[in-house]
Amino acid sequence: MVEGVVGPADQQTGAPGSGSRRSRASTSRYGFGALGLDLVDSRVEESVLGLLESVEDELRASVASADPFVTEAARHLVEAGGKRFRPMLVALGAQFGDPTGAQVVPAAVVMELTHLATLYHDDVMDEAAVRRGAPSANSRWTNSVAILVGDYLFARAADIAADLGPEAVRLQARTFARLVHGQIAETVGPRAGDDPVDHYLSVIAEKTGSLIATSARFGGMFGGASAEHVEALAGYGETIGVAFQLSDDLLDIASESVQSGKTPGTDLREGVPTLPVLYALASDDADASSVRLREILSAGKVTDDDLHAEALCLLRESPALKRARETVRSYAEEARQRLAPLPDNSPRRALESLCDFIADRTS
Repeated sequence: MVEGVVGPADQQTGAPGSGSRRSRASTSRYGFGALGLDLVDSRVEESVLGLLESVEDELRASVASADPFVTEAARHLVEAGGKRFRPMLVALGAQFGDPTGAQVVPAAVVMELTHLATLYHDDVMDEAAVRRGAPSANSRWTNSVAILVGDYLFARAADIAADLGPEAVRLQARTFARLVHGQIAETVGPRAGDDPVDHYLSVIAEKTGSLIATSARFGGMFGGASAEHVEALAGYGETIGVAFQLSDDLLDIASESVQSGKTPGTDLREGVPTLPVLYALASDDADASSVRLREILSAGKVTDDDLHAEALCLLRESPALKRARETVRSYAEEARQRLAPLPDNSPRRALESLCDFIADRTS
């Protein structure tokens, strides 16, 4: 596609004259600044925002059921909001073809429904009480209801994917399989002889990178991009997905604020072995700070307030955090390199802006 040539925003939202008004309202809603996304070109911005608004409408319609309770429970997380990162990547991927294609919005809905379904299941496994600032489905209703609603959303995603063709069904199923493999690997933990860091990076690629990769792939596919460009988008999506998750790990330790969306040190308090912690535990540094840090972390959950504060302080000054930052930057740079086959246009520069953001946000 020629740079900047996008369909009218009004055509994408389906409401005459509504494109500009809805786009202005949506810019803050989708938090592009919080994601570090610079859409560069106003016409690309209008196109992406128009697509995302259409996705919102379709999400609500797609989870409706003849049973009012099912509709309420299924819309629970839809209405809780979120950045819609996966639909956004579908919309950006479509810019390398025709973003007004009839199947672009349904493809984005498939990706977001699949993501939302995993959140219902994750909250049950994590015994979470809150999701996106609202009571989680399992705390509002029961674990059984949350699991079944997650299953319902997976089914709805598969139903919509069927209208996109056999290849879409196959890709969505394979992505779902990777998600499940990643969750199983995380639950079981590294086996004897496995390197904990390699295991952790593999889990993130399966649980997070896989769906983001398919989102970018779907954008290219259903926008009609070339096969070479579709593969470049998929490779970018997986790598940027891993980079984002790893950068969140670092923010949980390094941020003095709630920049990561949760209280700093939450993972440490809950015993979640994120990358900086794994690097610290694997270190053989003999200085007093490193030895003391390993001693605290080896206990798993750090719930004592004094020990928690000490561990956070030691981690922030540790070689492990520096090494983790270097790992994040390497993934961000790899994601940028994956974009090399794509034309040097505004959509590509928008995708590159995410790489810059990730490399800088944890410095």
